[in-house]
Amino acid sequence: MIRHTPVTKSEAKRPAVKITVALLLAVAIAGALWVPIYAHTLPKLGDFPFFYWYQLILVPVTAILCWICYLLLRTKPATPATPTARHREGVRR
Repeated sequence: MIRHTPVTKSEAKRPAVKITVALLLAVAIAGALWVPIYAHTLPKLGDFPFFYWYQLILVPVTAILCWICYLLLRTKPATPATPTARHREGVRR
């Protein structure tokens, strides 16, 4: 069984980071769900009306916003336990 080390207070994210992540994700979701933003046929990009190319552009923009959120929330990986530390913890194989 894998035992995860608890997140210490120094590794916990500040509230400002969590609020920033929430706002970035809210922008990505609202951009797709708020239909009056893109419910127009003009301007056209070639033969595509606005509502098509808006949604096509929204997909990579949302992916970039999710990647930024991931970078803000990631933590340092735990250091691998040495065999003596495992023995002291009482972990059985």
